[in-house]
Amino acid sequence: MPKPKSIVREYAEAIVIAVLLALFIRSFIVQAFKIPSGSMKDTLFVGDHILVNKFLFGIGIPFTDIHLFPVRDPHRLDVIVFKYPEDETKDFIKRVIGTPGDTIEVRDKIVYVNGNPLNEPYAIHTQNNIYPADIQPRDNFGPVTVPENSYFMMGDNRDQSLDSRFWGFVKRNKIEGKAFLIYWSWDRDRTRVRWKRIANLIS
Repeated sequence: MPKPKSIVREYAEAIVIAVLLALFIRSFIVQAFKIPSGSMKDTLFVGDHILVNKFLFGIGIPFTDIHLFPVRDPHRLDVIVFKYPEDETKDFIKRVIGTPGDTIEVRDKIVYVNGNPLNEPYAIHTQNNIYPADIQPRDNFGPVTVPENSYFMMGDNRDQSLDSRFWGFVKRNKIEGKAFLIYWSWDRDRTRVRWKRIANLIS
């Protein structure tokens, strides 16, 4: 008869399997992120902890930008996590506004896609002043056409978002996943849990 495993060995094997399973899930299926800024208010607040579906846009191969077997490409209005184009060590979260081939323009804070104003019930503006395009691109921008395999991103908090108006497009292979659920929310200013936000779907 085979010698029974020791308790220490059984626990060690269980821990190794659990770690490998957690790494697999984090790398290929679902990953947790914390919202560090207010650029996506009122959809996401500072202190929201969210889950991101990494499987939907393709299984990412670790240490590369290769994604295999995507279910679909990002759609307009998806809230997605991606590598910040100016510093890929940082993850950003924004909303997809323009997909490949779309023409994007902002006129006096109103976003136009292919010449039509975009219906944006999620967007907020916290400032009434309007900057001309020659001062900065926040309120008047474009028109620009989104290149192939690229996406135009904007934060929902339009007056306080560093997004594609300032740093350009996001490549398809830099997109990490689609945000879909708030699983925890901590209001650090009031030092309390935002119970009503927990388990809310992100749209």
